[in-house]
Amino acid sequence: METGFRKWIITVTVIISAIIELIDTTIVNVSINTMSGNLAASLEDTAWVITSYAIANVIVIPMTSFLAEKIGRKQYYIGSIILFTVTSAMCGLSSNLWELVAFRFLQGLGGGALLSTSQAILFETFPPKDRAMASGIFALGVIIGPSIGPVMGGYIVDNASWPWIFFVNVPIGILATILCVRYLRPSKPSRDGKPIDWAGIGLLALGVGALQVVLERGETDDWFAANYIIVLTVLSALSLTFFVWWQLRAPFPVVNLRVLRSVTLSVSALMTFVLGFGLFSAIYVFPLLAQRILGYTAFQTGLMIMPGVLMGAAISPFLGKLMQKGVRPQWLVMLGFGFTALFTWQISHSNLESGSTQFWWPLVYRALGAALLIVPLTALAVSELQPKDIPQGAALNNMMRQMGGSFGIALINTYVAHRVAYNRTSLVAHLSSYDLPTQTRLRQATDHFAATATSLYEAGRQALAALEGTVVRQTYLISYMDAFRLLAILNGACIFLVLVTVRRKKKAAGAGGPSGPVGTAATAGSPAASAAPRVELEAH
Repeated sequence: METGFRKWIITVTVIISAIIELIDTTIVNVSINTMSGNLAASLEDTAWVITSYAIANVIVIPMTSFLAEKIGRKQYYIGSIILFTVTSAMCGLSSNLWELVAFRFLQGLGGGALLSTSQAILFETFPPKDRAMASGIFALGVIIGPSIGPVMGGYIVDNASWPWIFFVNVPIGILATILCVRYLRPSKPSRDGKPIDWAGIGLLALGVGALQVVLERGETDDWFAANYIIVLTVLSALSLTFFVWWQLRAPFPVVNLRVLRSVTLSVSALMTFVLGFGLFSAIYVFPLLAQRILGYTAFQTGLMIMPGVLMGAAISPFLGKLMQKGVRPQWLVMLGFGFTALFTWQISHSNLESGSTQFWWPLVYRALGAALLIVPLTALAVSELQPKDIPQGAALNNMMRQMGGSFGIALINTYVAHRVAYNRTSLVAHLSSYDLPTQTRLRQATDHFAATATSLYEAGRQALAALEGTVVRQTYLISYMDAFRLLAILNGACIFLVLVTVRRKKKAAGAGGPSGPVGTAATAGSPAASAAPRVELEAH
């Protein structure tokens, strides 16, 4: 626990570190086309720049508690920042695609450690009674990072060159390293002689890595039509099954799954998975709508998103204060799902004339929903854990958010692809050479193009191409609207999920403590008990 200037300089440092890690999960997305051309690679191959980072992230996040204990938290954290910074520079200096993919994987290994370790350091920096406030501050990074990435990426690609999306990390990483060396308390590596769980590490890397490849590449390669997707799916299922079995019987597991005995952590992790699903899939689909259909640039799309993001970030610390004052987190969670459902439902009524004015309030609702979900779920996840288990609980919770995002984007991608095929068939069914409105539209378009075309035949071809372009835009617009409606239904259903799975335990009549079956509640007055507002979760 820290006080005064040291407390706040550590807080700023770890939040900045978390933000740059999350920025790099999305900043590359808007630069793929430019990278593909400059590196003389196909778009399909260039997508591995995104995939490799995601794979490394999701492998290392659950192991951060183990690695911090073995190496020493300060040393591990500083080493991760240095690895992230150096490999960011090497990504920008890469001369070919596969060199870039390799450095992105190493960058992901360094970046994955920053998220959970930043959260653990932040919780240890604040006294137990203020950890709900710490959750609100940590939410700043989780909200701002993924949203600001496309803005920065779009601006840099439009005004500089793609290597600068990596070079911008270098001065920030250097500053964070200096501040951590100066202000973080020394931590000694573990000398208990416990053997390293190499089997667990191998099974985790194999299982989670294979699953991430399936989720990232499945839609591109038509899922199980590709043999390697089938092989990786089976490999992932077997590896993760053996991993869970091994971790529960190993005396010194690399990932302590026993912390999931806490019902609070288990249900919070489930809700965090749903949060990741909705948060990442919505922020993935909206830019596609704005850029592909409505004609906005990546930078303009980012500017539309930013006011809501800043508003959501601004209220996050106050949500932590509300929880400290006794506001029940489950009400905040339900309100968060409600705002997110309202955002997706309103966006689902867009049309080709929609613009930033129509999107302003829905995007504010999205950011408010994200803040109302992230802050209480971050606090609840570790609220019943002993201090020694907080890093592991935070790591598992962060992994669930990342995995939820991967599942969300993969499933929404597949859903949109299927809706595109269905909606195109439905639209084309109404177009016929015998249909009077179609004849009128083609004749008007032909007359328009006849003024510049070399022949009437060429004007007719241009008219047909224009009609095809209209069909394509309408097809994708309707399909994206279908996706937003699906997300609205899912978020609305989550409100009822919270009501069913989360309830406050009734107090025993005349007794000072809670009654009923919970299992792992922390004792009153303990650091874990006061880490967040006292809330019990009970699975039905």
